[in-house]
Parts: sequence; C-alpha cells; structure tokens
Amino acid sequence: MKRQLAILGSTGSIGVQALEVVREHSDLLEVYALTANDNVALLIQQVRTFSPEVAVIANETKYPELKEALADLPVKVWAGEEAIAQVVGAAPIDIVLTALVGYAGLKPTLAAICADKAIALANKETLVVAGELVTSLALEHHVPLLPVDSEHSAIFQCLVGNLHNPVEKIILTASGGPFRTKSLQELEKVTKSQALKHPNWKMGAKITIDSASMINKGFEMIEARWLFDVPPNKIEVLVHPQSVIHSMVQFEDGAVIAQLGIPDMRLPIAYALNYPHRLKNTTQRLDFTRYGVFTFEAPDFVRFPNLSLAFEAIRKGGNMPCVLNAANEVAVAAFLHDQILFSRMSHVIEQTMMRADFLPSPVYDDYVATDAQARCLAKDLL
Repeated sequence: MKRQLAILGSTGSIGVQALEVVREHSDLLEVYALTANDNVALLIQQVRTFSPEVAVIANETKYPELKEALADLPVKVWAGEEAIAQVVGAAPIDIVLTALVGYAGLKPTLAAICADKAIALANKETLVVAGELVTSLALEHHVPLLPVDSEHSAIFQCLVGNLHNPVEKIILTASGGPFRTKSLQELEKVTKSQALKHPNWKMGAKITIDSASMINKGFEMIEARWLFDVPPNKIEVLVHPQSVIHSMVQFEDGAVIAQLGIPDMRLPIAYALNYPHRLKNTTQRLDFTRYGVFTFEAPDFVRFPNLSLAFEAIRKGGNMPCVLNAANEVAVAAFLHDQILFSRMSHVIEQTMMRADFLPSPVYDDYVATDAQARCLAKDLL
C-alpha cells in the first residue's frame, strides 16, 4: 500500500522538494491533499500533476480562481485556514508533512495529532510556540513527530539505535548565514538582497532572513529541546560554514556521532516520509575530496543577539518562546518590506519580550492570545 500524504504548504520550498521525492518514489508515496497559502497558480499545476483528492487554498479570495481552474478534475476544492485544519483528519491520510511558514503551522499540526496522524515536521515554529503542548499531545495519541529540518533529522539519525544511551549534549551546526564575517558596524548597513543570499541553502524568504539573523538556530535549539527531551544547557550551537555536518550527538562516554551529507533537503524529507526505511534517490553524493578542511567556530552572541534571545526565552519557558516567535515574524515582515533595518529586528524582539504578559503554564487559548498581544506590541515598536 502506498503511504497517503497531506502536504501543508506544498508551494513553498519544502513542499516543492517533497513533491520531487513523491515523483521519484510514486510506487511508495501518493498525495492525498495539497494546501497552499496564496500561490494559487503553482497549486493548480501541482494538482494537475499529482491528482490529489483535496486541494485547499488558505487565502479565500483565491478560491474562485482555484475552483474554476480545476473544474474538469474530480478534486475537492476548499478554502480557508479552518479547512486546512480539517483536511488533515481525513481517514486515508497516513502522514502529514507540515511545511507551513511560522505560527500558521500550529493549529493544523495539533489537529493532525488529535486525528492520530504521523507528523513529518518541517514547521519548527510549531514547537517553538507550543512545544510542551505539542509533544504531550503526541505522546497521548502515540503519534510520531518525525523531524524534517536537516539539523533535527541529523540528530534523529544519530540517535537511531542509541535511544537507551544517555546523551551528554546535542551539537547543532549552523552555516553562520550570509553575514557570518561581518562586523557590528557592517551589519547596520546590510540590505534585503544581501540577507536573502544564503551561502549554502535555497530556502523561502522568511527562513532565509531568520538564518541571516541566526534566530533560526535559536528556533532549532528550542525545537531540539522538545523533540529530543534535552534541556537547553545540553544543546550547543556550533558554526560550520561548509554545511556538510548537519548536526552531532555526544554521548556520556565522550563518543560523538555525526550525520553528513550535501546541503539538499530532499534527503531529510525522504527519510521522514518513509521512516524507518531509507529511499534510494538520485541526489548528488558527498565527495570528501572536494572538502580539504571542515571548520568550526563558536557563535557570536554579540553580533547576533537573536540567538541569545532564543536561549533566554526557553530558559524562562511558559509562553515566552511564543512571544519570541510572534515578535520575530513581525520584525522579519517589516524588514522584507523595507520598514526596518536588519540590525533593528533584535531590538523589536527584545522589547516585545520585556513588555508581553508572562504566563508560566499556558494552554492553547493562552498561546493564541499571546501571539496576538506580541504582534501588537511588536508593531507598535516598529
């Protein structure tokens, strides 16, 4: 039987690459549902290529265009964010790939868990915002959270077969982004076009800016804390500009296990979608002769204060990581619309964290309220 997939965010970078994996392994994987936020033109193409049962566009104003374009196909066409949260519960679906951007991934991920669907998690903000809630629900419903981020997939692969061996620390590698060598003075003047040029990875705009500010690595630290039940003081960030070692795990005997590969997201996507079996693929192989040296650096928390703010948020706990994420989403959107300097984003985030109401033991409705309040505070600070 083919695994039936729901791909949430099919028109984004991860969604597009996931469909490449499906195309290459159509004997094992089949698309049941595709959802997109706004890119109706690409969603139409994807539906015509992969023939899902359901297609959902979050932007309801695009519904008539989608419905008309697919009128000749036997596909159900829905619209709205609520429809995305509903489609994940469809009985035939085996695994839900959550590749939505930002806070928008939380509600459908929770709905999929409650529907007892396996989760291939590419939306790190879901665990940043509500990690305790998400992981406790996953345990309650016996639902696997299979990481898709290259770093967390690497950690997951290092831990396979080692689940009973205590972890001394997790080492999250980071490329350092496009501004790794820039001074504080130079960071005051960087442009949007410079920030969108990642040296190693091809990603969407939001995550590329997050990588440039290194808050993305802070988010990944928080995600790792919940995925692998490791406290923040046992998670180390290490800058590795070559992006070949995707992350490492150090065990109590001092042994370090690393997962290596070229920077290609199709590998962790395929591993998550067909876990525990590895799929043969046609991606480029790692040629060690091309790399004379692997280099490593400690991250600079002064030049990249967002990383420090992420550690502060998870140490405080409660709803503070939710505040961090909301403020960052507002700051990144403002930067992408030329409303704020790159170096100013960390100020917006820090001040929002200082002003937001702190809740030590939030429930779902608290996260919703926190997200709304933090966005308002961040917008006032712009």
